[in-house]
Amino acid sequence: MTELQVIARHTIALGNEDQVYALLPHLIAGARSEPGNLAFDAYPALDDPTNYVLLERYTSREAFAEHRETEHFKEIMLGKILPLLANRVIEQYDVVE
Repeated sequence: MTELQVIARHTIALGNEDQVYALLPHLIAGARSEPGNLAFDAYPALDDPTNYVLLERYTSREAFAEHRETEHFKEIMLGKILPLLANRVIEQYDVVE
């Protein structure tokens, strides 16, 4: 199986930065506990605190699909973070070694 690299680019709606950055460590901890997760990290943009990326790596496309069905993804990302965002773009890449 081919590993999957995911880049999630998020723009936080103005005024929601503190709330989102407080929630991210909980999402990261949950994702890192998944058996199919190889890496999950958040990186704020250097020049704009409303922008950050999540760099996620999974053992397979199926592992990413399983991630999106977890309780922490549904509760934290979809239920709490997503409503605080102005924009969200998800990119997926096969990992070629």
